Amino acid sequence: MTAKLPTTKLGASGIDVGVQGLGCMGMSDAYGTAADPAVARETLDKALELGVTLFDTADGYGMGRNEELLSDFVRANREQVLLATKFGIVRKADDPGYFGIDNSPGYIRTAIEASLRRLGIDTIDLYYMHRRDPQAPIEETVGTLAELVRQGKIRAIGLSEVTGPELRAAHSVHPIAAVQSEWSLFSRDVENAVVPTAAELGVAFVPYSPLGRGFLSGSFTTASELGEHDFRRQFPRLSGDNAAHNHQLLEPLRAIAADRGRTPAQIALAWVHAQAKVHALPVIPIPGTQRVARVVENVAAATIELTDAELATLEPIAGKVAGNRSWNMNFISAGRE
Repeated sequence: MTAKLPTTKLGASGIDVGVQGLGCMGMSDAYGTAADPAVARETLDKALELGVTLFDTADGYGMGRNEELLSDFVRANREQVLLATKFGIVRKADDPGYFGIDNSPGYIRTAIEASLRRLGIDTIDLYYMHRRDPQAPIEETVGTLAELVRQGKIRAIGLSEVTGPELRAAHSVHPIAAVQSEWSLFSRDVENAVVPTAAELGVAFVPYSPLGRGFLSGSFTTASELGEHDFRRQFPRLSGDNAAHNHQLLEPLRAIAADRGRTPAQIALAWVHAQAKVHALPVIPIPGTQRVARVVENVAAATIELTDAELATLEPIAGKVAGNRSWNMNFISAGRE
């Protein structure tokens, strides 16, 4: 019998959560063909069986379709599932390439009612501001979310892609349970300010794309190998000369994996888990997948302890990566630091 994931606390909320979650976006959006609903349900069930309790979605994933996909699973396992969803990225059905940002109080109130309706539940466990509109006072945004907490519509507040000062300002209005941003062997800009601020304030960190959108796992070596409609084709570090350069950087990762009898994905995830001790805060990565086999592989990484020598070998990689981590710098905190 496979051991279940250990647990940690979701920051100041005090909510217990498995130390690894599941990112559900790719089941409905962005990475090519959407998952068959039956296959997706099998993957969700397996994750829960293995101790994954944090399931991450957003209203923008498939313009609501991902929340709808999760609905039956969440309701069937309501006492075990910690459901995280998000507001703030605005999509348009008639313009798939459009990505706007709205943090206004009116939008938040409309967005949460729509998410609750699609999910078929009364309370969202963790509700994130998906992206930050620098023109909207973050204190006002969090004040609106605090009202939703008092109304019982959300249990805890999260923020995604914020800077250290933005997190501090938000936390002064209402305790922030979790901050989510890209964090991996390839993407470490968050360590400059937001990670230390989160550690100081007792906020959990939820790394998204801990496998570099699949690049660290070796599932592809350049985005041109991916389907025509795969969103990853737009990311600078995954394409062309950047991808060729970055693939070579991963030789130490592949070597450690081979020595350990593990996969590169497992070693890359083990590195992310090791950051909880390095930075003294809860770290709950949310690798995404459509497949049961990948869930099993990823969960097994949570209990791999890398040696100091292995960590030292992997340490220089991020500083040599070519290309930005996002297709749009306005959508990530690095652009405001």
